Formats: sequence, C-alpha cells, structure tokens
Amino acid sequence: MAAANAPITMKEVLTLPSLGISPQCMTFTHVTMESDKYICVRETAPQNSVVIIDMNMPMQPLRRPITADSALMNPNSRILALKAQLPGTTQDHLQIFNIEMKAKIKSHQMPEQIVFWKWITPKMLGVVTQTSVYHWSIEGDSEPVKMFERTANLVNNQIINYRCDPSEKWLVLIGIAPGAPERPQLVKGNMQLYSVEQNRSQALEAHAASFATFKVPGNDNPCTLIAFATKSFNAGQIISKLHVIELGSHPGKPGFSKKQADLFFPPDFADDFPVAMQISHKYGLIYVITKLGLLFVYDLETASAVYRNRISPDPIFLTAEATSIGGFYAINRRGQVLLANVNEAAIVPFVSGQLNNLELAVNLAKRGNLPGAENLVVQRFQELFAQTKYKEAAELAAESPQGILRTPDTVAKFQSVPMQSGQTPPLLQYFGTLLTRGKLNAFESLELSRLVVNQNKKNLLENWLAEDKLECSEELGDLVKTVDNDLALKIYIKARATPKVVAAFAERREFDKILIYSKQVGYAPDYLFLLQTILRSDPQGAVNFALMMSQMEGGCPIDYNTITDLFLQRNLIREATAFLLDVLKSNSPEHGFLQTKVLEINLVTYPNVADAILANGMFSHYDRPRIAQLCEKAGLYVRALQHYSELPDIKRVIVNTHAIEPQALVEFFGTLSREWALECMKDLLLVNLRGNLQIIVQTAKEYSEQLGADQCIKLFEQFKSYEGLYFFLGSYLSSSEDPDIHFKYIEAAAKTGQIKEVERVTRESNFYDAEKTKNFLMEAKLPDARPLINVCDRFGFVPDLTHYLYSSNMLRYIEGYVQKVNPGNAPLVVGQLLDDECPEDFIKGLILSVRSLLPVEPLVDECEKRNRLRLLTQFLEHLVSEGSQDVHVHNALGKIIIDSNNNPEHFLTTNPYYDSRVVGKYCEKRDPTLAVVAYRRGQCDEELINVTNKNSLFKLQARYVVERMESDIWEKVLDPDNDYRRQLIDQVVSTALPESKSPEQVSAAVKAFMTADLPHELIELLEKIVLQNSAFSGNFNLQNLLILTAIKADPSRVMDYINRLDNFDGPAVGEVAVEAQLFEEAFAIFKKFNLNVQAVNVLLDNIQSIERAVEFAFRVEEDAVWSQVAKAQLREGLVSDAIESFIRADDATQFLDVIRAAEDANVYHDLVRYLLMVRQKAKEPKVDSELIYAYAKIDRLGDIEEFILMPNVANLQNVGDRLYDEGLYEAAKIIFAFISNWAKLACTLVKLKQFQGAVDAARKANSSKTWKEVCFACVDAEEFRLAQICGLNIIIQVDDLEEVSVYYQNRGCFNELISLMESGLGLERAHMGIFTELGVLYARYRPEKLMEHIKLFSTRLNIPKLIRACDEQQHWKELTYLYIQYDEFDNAATTIMNHSPDAWDHMQFKDVSVKVANVELYYKAVHFYLQEHPDLINDLLNVLALRVDHTRVVDIMRKAGYLHLVKPYMVAVQSNNVSAVNEALNGIYVEEEDYERLRESIDMHDNFDQIGLAQKIEKHELLEMRRVAAYIYKKAGRWKQSIALSKKDSLYKDAMETASQSGDRELAEELLVYFIEKGKKECFASCLFVCYDLIRPDIALELAWINNMIDFALPYLLQPFIREYAGKVDELVKDKLEALSEVKAKEKEEKDVIAQQNMYAQLLPLALPAPPMPGMGGAGMAGGFVPPPMGGMGMPPMPPFGMPPMGTY
Repeated sequence: MAAANAPITMKEVLTLPSLGISPQCMTFTHVTMESDKYICVRETAPQNSVVIIDMNMPMQPLRRPITADSALMNPNSRILALKAQLPGTTQDHLQIFNIEMKAKIKSHQMPEQIVFWKWITPKMLGVVTQTSVYHWSIEGDSEPVKMFERTANLVNNQIINYRCDPSEKWLVLIGIAPGAPERPQLVKGNMQLYSVEQNRSQALEAHAASFATFKVPGNDNPCTLIAFATKSFNAGQIISKLHVIELGSHPGKPGFSKKQADLFFPPDFADDFPVAMQISHKYGLIYVITKLGLLFVYDLETASAVYRNRISPDPIFLTAEATSIGGFYAINRRGQVLLANVNEAAIVPFVSGQLNNLELAVNLAKRGNLPGAENLVVQRFQELFAQTKYKEAAELAAESPQGILRTPDTVAKFQSVPMQSGQTPPLLQYFGTLLTRGKLNAFESLELSRLVVNQNKKNLLENWLAEDKLECSEELGDLVKTVDNDLALKIYIKARATPKVVAAFAERREFDKILIYSKQVGYAPDYLFLLQTILRSDPQGAVNFALMMSQMEGGCPIDYNTITDLFLQRNLIREATAFLLDVLKSNSPEHGFLQTKVLEINLVTYPNVADAILANGMFSHYDRPRIAQLCEKAGLYVRALQHYSELPDIKRVIVNTHAIEPQALVEFFGTLSREWALECMKDLLLVNLRGNLQIIVQTAKEYSEQLGADQCIKLFEQFKSYEGLYFFLGSYLSSSEDPDIHFKYIEAAAKTGQIKEVERVTRESNFYDAEKTKNFLMEAKLPDARPLINVCDRFGFVPDLTHYLYSSNMLRYIEGYVQKVNPGNAPLVVGQLLDDECPEDFIKGLILSVRSLLPVEPLVDECEKRNRLRLLTQFLEHLVSEGSQDVHVHNALGKIIIDSNNNPEHFLTTNPYYDSRVVGKYCEKRDPTLAVVAYRRGQCDEELINVTNKNSLFKLQARYVVERMESDIWEKVLDPDNDYRRQLIDQVVSTALPESKSPEQVSAAVKAFMTADLPHELIELLEKIVLQNSAFSGNFNLQNLLILTAIKADPSRVMDYINRLDNFDGPAVGEVAVEAQLFEEAFAIFKKFNLNVQAVNVLLDNIQSIERAVEFAFRVEEDAVWSQVAKAQLREGLVSDAIESFIRADDATQFLDVIRAAEDANVYHDLVRYLLMVRQKAKEPKVDSELIYAYAKIDRLGDIEEFILMPNVANLQNVGDRLYDEGLYEAAKIIFAFISNWAKLACTLVKLKQFQGAVDAARKANSSKTWKEVCFACVDAEEFRLAQICGLNIIIQVDDLEEVSVYYQNRGCFNELISLMESGLGLERAHMGIFTELGVLYARYRPEKLMEHIKLFSTRLNIPKLIRACDEQQHWKELTYLYIQYDEFDNAATTIMNHSPDAWDHMQFKDVSVKVANVELYYKAVHFYLQEHPDLINDLLNVLALRVDHTRVVDIMRKAGYLHLVKPYMVAVQSNNVSAVNEALNGIYVEEEDYERLRESIDMHDNFDQIGLAQKIEKHELLEMRRVAAYIYKKAGRWKQSIALSKKDSLYKDAMETASQSGDRELAEELLVYFIEKGKKECFASCLFVCYDLIRPDIALELAWINNMIDFALPYLLQPFIREYAGKVDELVKDKLEALSEVKAKEKEEKDVIAQQNMYAQLLPLALPAPPMPGMGGAGMAGGFVPPPMGGMGMPPMPPFGMPPMGTY
C-alpha cells in the first residue's frame, strides 16, 4: 500500500546515534520516555552521564555528568528523578531534581531494591520492588506509600510497565517471564489488576495493557475501560487476543459491553509478542506494538481491526503516547525515534473502502472530525429522516464530521417536518442535541434565537450566551435588540458589528466607551456629530469626551479650534477653558492661536482664571502684546509687566505700585535688563521717594549682582539717600569684599547716627580701607571713640590712636584700651606716651595697672630703644618678688645689673631663668669673658666659638670642646675652612687632652680626628698615648684604631704594629687588611690567630696560589681547608683534582656543582667514585639519578640493572627521559621497562626499530599519543599491518582521527588508510568522524564506493564536511544526495540544475523543489526544465503549483513562446482565479476555437480583462464566439452592446434575457419595438413574458393595438397581469387573518411561560413557534404552504432565465 494512502503514517523524528549516544546505551534499562516531551538516556561510556532530549529541540540535548542506575524525566516539566543503588547494599536511593531551578526537590532511601519505576502522573512516581508497589508524590515531604503487594503470577517476572487510570482508582502492573518448556522462545506475559477502592487484585495473562475512558450513550458518566493484549501457548496452539472490558459499573445506567478480537500474527512472527499498548483518546483507537516491530490498530468501541503493518525492522523496546496528535512514539534498538500517527485524509476511505466497514468509518469520522465519510453521513442522515427517526438524525447531524450536515438545508428539513401532538418538534430536538454537543453556528444560533425571542424567553438566550453556546452575528443582535438592548450590545460586540456597537453606546450615552471600542476595533465614527449630541445634555461629559478624543492615537479626529467654538457657541466658557488647558499641556508652537484664545476669553470674563493660567507658566506661544494689553485693562499689572516688551509701556504700568504686590514687583525687576531696571527704579524714586524707597532697596538687594552694586550706590547717592544706601549696603556687606563698599557703609551708618553699627562693622569687617576709615573717624570726631579704637587696634595704628586720644585729652579711653581691649599693645602705648613726653607717674601707673598682663619683652624693647630701661626697675623687681620665671623679666633685670656692674658673674652663674644667648650677646661688647660664662652656661656652642675666635681665647675653646664631646662641635672646629683650626689642635694636644682623665673624652677626640680625616695627626697622638706607656697603652680599641689608621694612612708601619701589638681584634683587622689589599699582612694576622680557613681563602682568593693553598692544607690537615681548596680547584676546571680534594675533605655538600663540572669535562669514571661517596652521606634523588646516568655514559648497563634493583631514591622517570633525549636508548629501555612506563618504552623501542615490541608496549600504555607515535613510525617503516593495529586504537578518538588521515595521505598511503578506516567501521566505539573521513577518502581516491557508503551510513556522517569534499572532487550526484539528507534543499536544487548531466533525476528533483526556501529557485527550475526537459515541465509545475506565482510563470512561458506547452498546468491552477492565467487560457481557447471551454472559463473565473476579450472576439468568424462576446458584455453590465450583438446574430432569446436582467425599462421597450419592426410576433409575445417586470402595461397594449398584435399580447394580459392583482387582494386578506392568529398565539404563549421549567422543557410542543416572518417558513409550512413563486409580484413559476415554454422560432 502506498504510504500516502496508508491509514497510519510513520516517520523518523530523530536517531539517537546522531546525538552522539552509543549503541550500547539503546536498551530498555538505559532509555526512558515518559511522555512525548522528553527522552532521557543514561550513558555509561565513555563516562557516566544523563542525556535529556527535549522533543521540541531534539538537536540540542542537555548532557549532565550524573552517575545513576536509572533516570526518568517528568512527563510535563523539567524535573528529573534519579535512582542509584547504595554501595554494598540492596537498597536504592531516590532523588528528584528541578533542572530549571537547579534545586533538589526531595529524596528518599528505599529499604528494598527497586526493579521498576515510572511516572504514573506528573505529580506521582510509581515504584515497584520485588514484593510491593509504592506511590511517591513529589509534593510535600511525604515518603513513598505502599499501594499493594505483587501477586504470585509476577514472581520472577521482569516488570516492563505500570499504569493507572485517570481517576487513579485502578492500577495495572505488567511483567514478562520465560515461555513454557514446550515453547520457551514465546515469552509469557502476566498482569496484575488492582482496585484501590476495593483493595483487591486480579491476576491475568497479558503482555501489554492500557486504560481509557469511553462515554456510552445514555450514561452521563464516562466508563473506565482497560484494554490488554495477550499471546499464550495452550495445548499446542498459539492464542493471541485483544480484550476491552469495563472496570466498575454504574447501576441503572447503560454499560460498556465486553469486546475481544484476535491478533493475527504472520507466520514469520510466530514467536513475536506485544510489548506496548497505547490508546489514542483523540480518535478512539488502540495501538498494539510488538517486539519485532508489528503494529496492530483496533477500534476502541468495537474492537474491530483497522490496520496491521510492520513499522520497524529492528526490535522496539519503548513507546510513549503522543497525546496532542493522537499517535505514539516508538524507539528501536537502532536508536530510531519513530512517530506513528493517523493519516486523517486516508483512514476513513481506507476503512470504508478496503475494510468495507461503513459504520466504523462513520464513527471514526464523527469521533475524530475526519474527512472522507461525507457521502456516508449524508446517506445515513437521509435514511434516518426517511424512517422518521428524527432524534437519531439530529444526533447524527450534530456529530457530523467537519459539520457537513450543520447547514440551513438541515434546519429547513427539520422545519418542514409536521409537528405531532404530544411530541417534541423535531426542530427543537435538533437544537437541543446541538446544545448538548457544543456551540451552534451563526445560522443555527439565529434560528433558535428567533424561536426563543418570539416566545419572550430572554433568560434562555442569556444562559446560552454565558455558556458560549451561540455564535454571535449582526443579525442575531438585531433580533435580540427588539427585546433587550444590553444583551444585543453584548452580541454586537462579540460579532464585531462596529456601527451597531457605536450606535448602541450612543443610545446609552456611554460616549467614553465609543472611543475605547473604536480604538480597539479600528473604527472611525462621526465624532463631530457625537460631540454635538453630548453638548446638548451634558457639557461636562462633552469635555471628557473631547479630552478622550484628544488622546487618541493618530491625533484628535476633530480640530481643537472647532471643538472650542462648539463650547463657546453655547457660552460654556469654563468647559472650553477646561478642554483647552488639558489639550494644550504639551505647549506646542502650532497651538499658539488656541493659547491666545483661552487667555483672551478668560481675561474678559474671569480674570482670576487667566491669572492662574499665566501663573502656572504652561503656555509660551501665545500673542504676548495682545495679552499684555488685556492684562492691563483687567488690572493685572504684574502680568502686564511680564508681557510688555517696550520700555515706555513698562514705565507706564510700573508706577501703579499701590496695586502691585511689592514682592511681585521685585521679581519683575529680575526679568529686566540692567539699563531698563535702573531706569524704572529711577522713575519710582522720582514719583515717590519715601513711598517707593523700600521697594527700590529690596530690588537692589535682590539683584545687586545683575544691576551692579556701583550703579545702585550711584542711584542712592544721586538722590542723597543715605538711609537707602545704609539699608542696601547692609544686606550686601556680608557677601562683598570691596573695601569701598565697606567704607561707604561705615560712612552711611555714621551719618545716619547708627554708632553701634559703625562699632560692629569696624570690629568685624576685614575688608574696609583701614587708613581711610581711621582718617574719616578722626575727622568725624564721634563722641564714642570705640569705632576708632577698633580700627587702630586691628590694623596697627596704636601709636596714632594713642597720640589722638592723648592730644584729645581722652586719657580714660587710653586706660580702657590698655586694661580691657588689648593689654598686649601696652608697650606701643608706653612708647608713644614717652615720645609725647607724658609724665612718668602716669606711665608707671599705667604699667602697674596691667602688671602680669603686660608683655615684658616688647616693653623692654620700647624702653631700651629710648634708653629708659631703668624706668622698669621697680616693675621688674615687683615681678621677681611675685615669683615670676619669665625669661624676659630676668633678661631685662640682668642687663640692668651688668650695666650697673653689680657683681654680674654671680648673677650669670646662679640665675637659672635668663636667656644665655640674649644676655651673652649683650655682654660681648662690654666684657667677652662674661659672654663666655653666659654662653658656657647655656651651651651656646656657635656663639661661644665665635666669641673665643674673635677674642683669641683658644684655651677656653679647647677645654670647652673636649668637655662637650659633641661630634658636631668637633666637626665645626676641625673644618678645614676654619682659620683657627691649627691653634685649637695645638691647645687640644698640649693642654685639653693631657688634662683629661676621661676615656670617653679621649675616644670622642680620636673619633673626631678620624672623622676630620687627619690621619697623621691622629697617628702621632695615638703613638703618644698607646706606645709610650700611658694609662691607655693596653686599650683594645686604641690598638685596633692604631693599626686601622696605619692601614689607611701608612701601610709600611702595619706589619711592625702586628708584631708589637697583641690586644687587637684579629679577624676584623684581617678583613680590613684584605679590603686594603694587604694580603700578606692579612695572611699573617689570620695565621697568628689560627684562623686557617680565612688564611687559605686569602691564598686562594687574593694571592691566587693554589699550590701554596695545597701546601698549607697538607700542613694543617683540616677538612674545611681541603673543602675550600677543592672548591677553588673546581672553579679553575681541575675537576679530577677537585674530586680528589672533596673525597679527602669528605665533603658531599657541593655534589650539584661537581656533577655539572664532571659532565662538562666528561670525567664520568671519577664522578662515579664521588657519587658513591656522596650516597653514603645523603639520600638525594639527584645523586642516584646522576649515578645511573654516569653508568649509562660509561656503558655499564649491568651496573644500572643491579643498581635499580637495590633500594634507591633515583627519579627513574626523569632519568629515562634524559637517556631517551640523548639517544641512550638501550639504557632508557631498561629504565622504562622497570618502571612500567609503556608509553615511553614504546617510543624507545620505535627508536631501536623493534616495532612489534613497540606495539605491545603501546597496547599496555593505551595512550592516544603513544599509539600515534608508534603508528607513524610503522608507517614510515612501511610496517602497515602493525600501523593498522595502532591506527584502530587512534581513530576511535575524534580529535586524533584527522591527524592520522593527514599523515597517511602525506606519504601516499591511500589504500592502507582506506583499509584502516574500513576496519574502523566495525569497532564498537566507531563514531561519526570515522564514517565521515572514510567518505572523504572515497570521494578523493575511490569514488565508485562513495554513493553506497553515503546511503548505508547517512545518519552517521558529518554531512557538511562530506559536502565540502564532494564539492571539491565534483561528485555532483553524491553531493545532491547529501544536500537532501541535510535538508539543504536550496543547494540540492542548485546543484542538480548546474550539473544536470550527472545529478538530475526527475522524481528526485520534484521532491527537492517543493522543499526549497528560496522562491527564486522555483523560477530557475522552470527555466531549467524549459531548456532541458520541456516534456516534463507540466509535471514539475503541478508539484510547485502551491508555491509559485502563477502570473510570473505565465509571463516566463509567454516570453519564451511556449505558452501552449503549459496549458495542462494552467488548467489545473485556474481555480485560483489569477488574471494572467485566465487571460492566457482564454487566449488559447480563442485560438483553438474551443468556445465551450471558453464559456466555462468565463463563468467560473472572472478575473481577467473582460471588455478586452469581448472586443477581441465580437468579430470572430464563429457564431458561438460572437455569442460568448455578447455574454461577456452582459456580465460586464454593457447591456446595449450585448443586445446589439445578439440582435446582429439573430440570437433573440439571448437578447431578451439580457434585457430582462439589465433592469432597464428603456432597453426592454426598445427591444419590444425592434421585434415589431422586424415582424417577429412570437418574439414580441416572448419578450412580454421575459421582461414582464420592466414593460409598462400601457406601453405593451398600445404597441400591440397599433401593430395589430393584440392576440400575441393576450397571454401576457390574462395570466401574469390579471393574476397579479388578484394575488394582491389575497395577500391583504391573508395579512388580516395572520394578525388575528398572532394575537391568539401571544395570549397562549403568556400562559405557556409559567409552565416551563428548563431550557429544553420550555421548547416542548405547547410552545409552538411564532407566526412566520414575511418571506420565511413557519408553522404553515408543515400544512402544505407553498412559498410565493420566484418571479415575485404574483408571477407564475418560470423555467430558467424566466422564459416560458415555447416553440422554436
């Protein structure tokens, strides 16, 4: 059976190997699929991981490194359940994780081993152990709950499935076990069915089972069903059955009868058995899947067989329901994920045709809403209707697939059934059935609502609309509007009848909702009319409506000015203002006119409102001069000032200060320029100086920076307003640093009598000009001298102040200043008073009044300058008597004693308080010895040295310097620039040091001489002290100093000093001698003090005599000495001698240097002796390693083997690597073999050309790098067999595959490489790279094998890489196949067309062309086929019909001149009614003179140039063609041309029909006259009938009478005309009778309403339908009422075209 006609379709969704999943993981224990959303794979190689495949994006799997025994993905969400066995136990640990939140939800440790588990619901896990079944909820903290124990029939069974029904009341557990002994290959299936409510189990035989729900007619509750499949061996026979039974029962309700059916297995599948069952709830089908890939499909309701086929050649081990599409997924051992689904277009025809089961076909179509059963359903419906089974017919119509019976014809059919008394009308049965099934369509909703509205049962409509049972339409809304406007509005909204909705909102005065609704649906009502309507009754509502319009997207539909005028026309000033204020918030320039308008109308009517608007500052684009004038008229002077822009206008307005807020006026000044502001201020002062002064001052204060303080001051000075100046400068003063400003403020304050302010400013300000202020205050002669005191005290004018106060006889202020203000300035006051010859008594009294507060030093200076120091004697003695220790007091007192020569030495030596430096300076000119006494007492070093030098007192200076022992003093006096240094040194040597008995003083002096670099003087001094038996002869430091000084100054004396002196520091002095290059002296010192190591170092390092060093070492025989000698020999390159010396020294510390030197000198025999000595002292890896290396270098391989077997600490790995790097491969082989380093051993064996051994070692190493090295070496040696063994272990690693391939190819080993890759295909770990690389090699070197390889392994290839290879090697056929496999259909099509000789295949190209994404390729394909395969172009175009632009195709063919070639294609696509296609076909038909096809084309497809075609063929030689032209004119509404053409060809019937259809009375009457003129009497009579509605009776009679044709007019007069008027009379009578019947029906209906109880009972027989509406059927139809004839107006029934039967004429 063709796949397209098969009832079940299969397709491969993906393959697990394509995601890198190993084939060994494709088993029941590794793969789980709990729903159609996720597949979960547990990988165990190359590492443990869990792969989660989302079926919505399967090529992006999520791989996580997780070790578990089982993994399950939740059916709905990204929740992962994991199971792992605890090591050493049989217990399993369960965990549940939320992958998205990366959090663990819960975990539990099961006491038993779990043999099977499964998600039975999205919130519940079913867990099966060896003995019991548990349920574990993922919600809360609950543990697994035991549900039931396993029955005996499941013992030793492998559990393969566990399920529950949707209500979780029934559970089923399924297992399989080995078959019976007589047929062991047939696996046995067992099932345990458990009832939760009854707590009972039942054991059955079954391999697969599933639950379903099914609704049985007559039972409102759905039944729970279980379907299970079994295959058993009994009495030598195999029995295969499918059972469907109901679980539980509903007493008193119809139940589901048990069903069973046979499962027919083909002979080749005798031992096959079911492994899974899935039930499609969408289609009501049972899918039974067997292990070997058979699929059985059965109907759930009847258990009838529907389909059987093999869907997989490989065993299927896992299935999952595909809920959304009604199919299922299946996974086989190859890793294919297959999707099975119902072929909706084919299953019903298959069941009805192939199976000949019409009832099942109908049920399937109804159940799944499937096509294919239309004829069967219609036929069945007609049969039921004919049998008067109206209820069954109604149910069939309601359930008809795709609603094929839910049409107006069906409703009319039910309406036409006569109503039987005591029974529900069939029409109501039909509607009731539809309501129970779902929603009614528009026509059904209208008909049912009409019945309900006529019976005034509005509540039913409300219920149905609330339950969404009715489809809303505009007609339904119009019907309901007659009874309920609100309900009608809801219907209009649902039906999107926008004009009706807007009208309804307008009627309800809900105008705001109009805008909202119109915006939602994109409708534009008449807003101006709506606004005018609202204005009449609700002005505020109109404002709101206008504002809502202004906020509409796209702008307000009505101009703002128009809206404003509407408000103003009704004098709605406030409303207009409110609207404009809101819409003008954006302050746009284009709204300037409206801004002016809103301000104008409010300035005239409500000035306070205009003021508030202007205060908000929301407008800036209005007419400012106009508004300024209106503000001035309205008394809003501030606003006027803000808007005037000319100075005269501002001056005119600003003088109205009585009506302007001062603060507002001040703020306005801030908006003016500097010049205008000053002009206005000047005008205000001129008008009213006193009244406006405060405003001017405030303005000047506020804008002093803008106006300039200078200008403001000039303004006040111009009007001589010191008061204004005082107030202005008072506020400006704190922020100004201008001295002139501060002075002017002081001046203004003084002139306005503000003495306190003058005093404050002079005291606090730091910026006024002190000299200028002092002079002003002296000239002003203020009665209060405090301001002047402040100025003079702060700025140092104390003498001037004192002179002014003394001369002004203001002695009280002098005393107050000295005592209270600033006693510190009393010396200056005293000095000035002395200069002014003030009496001494006043001065002394002034001094004594201050006493301790008086600063003594400046007072003494002032008196001393004036030689009046004795004046202070009493004051100073008074201070001393009070215990004063002030240095200045005692200095002054000392000066007085020195001047009076009153025993000054006693004062200088005993007084501890005077300043030695000051008093000594005072004494220098009077008595230098007194100065020395003062300076010695105060340790004034510099002053003492200067005075002694100046007065030649060197003895005193020498004694002082030796006693002080200060290095700074010594440095100063011994400075070479000191002219008196020699005199001082002589006094120190001759007097000061001989007198001293202090070692510290001697030491300090010696140190000073050394620092001053006076070695010769120092040597003489020390020889005198040390060698001449003084008290310091044996001093250790002085002996050291003598030798060191000699080393520095006179080396010839050093050896003598060494021999004569014994008490010195030998090591230190020896080092100094070495530094001074006195090597023999140093050697003598070290030798004298037995420092042999230092001595030998001098010989080696300084004297550089290894021979003397060796001789010295033999003499002393010390290890340390030999060690130093060995090191020196090593440095000199005497390696063998050095090794001998190290051995004598028994020194193993320098082994690293020895090893390095021995290797450089290649003396490995000596090195071995040294290293053997070192090993006895230290266990160093370096030593043992170097010993092995030395053995290798002298080819003592046996010693190496013996050494490594003994305990050692050698780093064998490093030694082996070193030997390998230096080419000592035999020794390296011994090392690597011993440490089992197979990788390096393999490389070493390769170097030794031992390839077989290298391969064995590489196998043990099992390292990719090692395999590569051995492999490449074998290739180079042409050992291809061994190379292949290595290569197979390399190519399983994806990263190394390409390197191996390149290596082989670079050496031309193509056949060997291909052989290697072919061998790799059979590897268990063969990966995509091997298959791909082999394909590339085939493409390059063996193209004949390429296609076969691609087809066999298309799912395991890296297709993009192979595509590039095929493109490079120009294998176009294979390239095309790869593009198709990779879904790159655009490239596939392009390749086929560009390389058609090799790549083109018609069927393949058709399949590819429909899948391309680039539309241009369709047209390229058309050109391609036109050039190369024109005979197949129609076949291609038919395939592309749904994708190409037919107009463009036609244009291509027309330009190519082969339009006739694609005629079949154009005929096939003409149903799309494309202009180009229609015109092309019509042209072909004209050329072929096929008028029948032409007419048919014109009738069915009207999208073409009708007039052009008509003009083209109206002169055609064929009559039928001209008739078609007339027909076209008629269709186009060109009645005259059509009639003229018909008359020309004597086609009178066509002419009459055209005239009748035109509706033009003039045309009809002209045609009538034409027939009279031509004498066509029969045509005259026929024309009267055909054009009956158009021809006026009087005209007809007149023409008939004039032309003697009354007989031909009589049929027209008798039957239609007279009958029409008789019919009108009958209609009037009938209308009256119907009106009476309607009144009676309404009365009866009111009585029936009370008796109704539910929406179905209310439609029982008593509630008859309302009388029919005009033109509609009603109750009268059932009584044989015949609708009016088609012609209307009483016309009799007519044949087609309205022509009466007549003969030929």
